[in-house]
Amino acid sequence: MNFVLPRPFLTICLLISCAGLSIFAQPALAVTAFKQAVAESASRDGDIAEFYRETNFGPVWTEQTETGMMRRKALIQALAAADDHALPAARYDTDDLVAQMAAAKSPRDLGLVEVALTKAYLSYARDVSTGMFVPSQLDEGIVRKVDRKDRADLMRELASAQDPKLHIKSLPPRSPEYTRLMKEKLRLEAVIERGGWGAVVSAKKLEFGDRGASVVAMRNRLIALGFMQRSSTAEFDADLQKAVQAFQLAHGLEADGVAGQGTLEEINRAPEDRLKSVMVAMERERWLSRANEGREILVNLTDFTAKIFDDGKVTFRTRSVIGKNRKDQRSPEFSDIMDHMVINPTWNVPRSIATKEYLPQMQQNPNAVGHLRLIDARGRVVSREGLDFSQYNVRNFPFDMKQAPGSRNALGLVKFMFPNKHNIYLHDTPQKSLFARETRAFSHGCIRLRDPFDFAYALLARQESNPKEFFQTTLKTGRETHVNLEQNIPIHIIYRTAYTEAKGPVQYRRDVYGRDATIWKAMTNEGVVLPSYQG
Repeated sequence: MNFVLPRPFLTICLLISCAGLSIFAQPALAVTAFKQAVAESASRDGDIAEFYRETNFGPVWTEQTETGMMRRKALIQALAAADDHALPAARYDTDDLVAQMAAAKSPRDLGLVEVALTKAYLSYARDVSTGMFVPSQLDEGIVRKVDRKDRADLMRELASAQDPKLHIKSLPPRSPEYTRLMKEKLRLEAVIERGGWGAVVSAKKLEFGDRGASVVAMRNRLIALGFMQRSSTAEFDADLQKAVQAFQLAHGLEADGVAGQGTLEEINRAPEDRLKSVMVAMERERWLSRANEGREILVNLTDFTAKIFDDGKVTFRTRSVIGKNRKDQRSPEFSDIMDHMVINPTWNVPRSIATKEYLPQMQQNPNAVGHLRLIDARGRVVSREGLDFSQYNVRNFPFDMKQAPGSRNALGLVKFMFPNKHNIYLHDTPQKSLFARETRAFSHGCIRLRDPFDFAYALLARQESNPKEFFQTTLKTGRETHVNLEQNIPIHIIYRTAYTEAKGPVQYRRDVYGRDATIWKAMTNEGVVLPSYQG
């Protein structure tokens, strides 16, 4: 879009004349009126007032220079294209700003325009760089802290930027993920404009050897989705089976090549549903501060995986189990620093589990959960003999509960620590069968790993010449052992129903906790809209 500023505004900004009074001819009157208007308008916003006090209430947007004009043009262009970033363009009142600029006829009017442009810029800059929302206000499970820039600093950076257009373009996240999500957003919008992916598939199950109209509908749908080359076959043949498997892999489904109910539900999803996921993912990416270099750990709850990234490339991945979809057991989203692992860990039973799950069992049978030790306030093991558990409740239960290290320990044989107030960590588990499930939400909130030993070897490889031997030797002692990581590693527990990979199709996952639906509702309340098919 090549935006041209309205002629009346250009006249005012470049000549600064009104009713025959030029700022050059009578600078004291004009400058005073301008500064008074800026001071009055800015006074209602502490950050803006702070910035303009530093500039002695001088102009930034309306200064009579080429740089001032470049700032205005770059801002209006950015605001007009806000929906490219899944932001609500109406939120920034671009039309009202242009009208206000065009109607300005005096230095005072110009001062009001100056502050109006600053308010619009700060609103957009915050939204596009760190998101529209405070995550925890949308869902209590999103406990991520977002690093928001000071608004006065945002204005200082703009004022000192040599190229305002480049500066404003630098505000969105610069991660490859954000760039690829924007590309997918544009692709899906084009699909919607063309009318979608065709007829939905009406069937309960389709598998190799089937024939008929439903097979043709699925074939056409998979072609439109990009998982199959054009074909005229009406049979569920080997090519169609491969396409189904490729689709399943890209959607976190068991890649068995059989189009069962779950697979068909995903194949029949409308492009609008996928676009919602992408737009929510863009907002989530604005909340996440990643270096995109060095080593980091990413746990995507919806994908049920934990991955190690080195300089943006996946170097290790394993399946995970996450918290159950219950109010007090859903895994939270946050970032922290992993700094050690514990080999042969003791399980310190969280009080909520001890009192809500195990106490009722011990009230029925004092010897229930006998593998757990009762520990009193002095740290002594307490015998259950003679204890009347019926006298205890959630509030007055006086014991801690612990499970000694061993193969049956609930944490398995190793846990990976990033100390946090949520008491969340990654760990082994004796319940290996759960990793074969397609949906793996079974824990009390912590993240269980299918391949914890291999995960440990990967972490130790940077500090041990033979990480496997070191780990196994320590493990065989049977003693609880803390092993510090010489290189602390950022860990991000995220929740993405749409995410990208460097190669291959965009990945889509189910909204297991309903969090994306909550975010999308908040986005629509702010004015974010989907494109509609104009057929």
